[in-house]
Amino acid sequence: MTDKPWPVPNADTASFWEGCAQGELRLQRCLSCGAAQFPPRALCARCHAPSPAWEKASGRGRIVSHTRVHRPPSPAFKAEVPYVVALVALEEGPRIMVNLRGTAADDPQIDDAVCIGFDPPAGPNGIALPHAVAAEAP
Repeated sequence: MTDKPWPVPNADTASFWEGCAQGELRLQRCLSCGAAQFPPRALCARCHAPSPAWEKASGRGRIVSHTRVHRPPSPAFKAEVPYVVALVALEEGPRIMVNLRGTAADDPQIDDAVCIGFDPPAGPNGIALPHAVAAEAP
């Protein structure tokens, strides 16, 4: 069996992956223009100011798009199919692509409310991958 590919943290992403391992979703926010951004990077994507600050995100969002994967991208994912991948618009504005789990994956609909959760740390770098589950009804 082929090993799954795992993210490799770098200077721009280390804080994000540390947050995932602690069960919190972290985003960057520009100190100059206030824009929230994901994925992490050294400069603000809107105004190009250096060193955006990290903040804990709510972890709440809505499905913008989704697909059900039936053909694994590599032999390492063969046991996982079928699975659902969704693009989630977070409350803070940025979008994140994650697997849907539980009832959220049964019949996903555009605009369904979801919450970000985390797998237990695994892989060579102890990465905790984010995923989304259906949001609890208020």
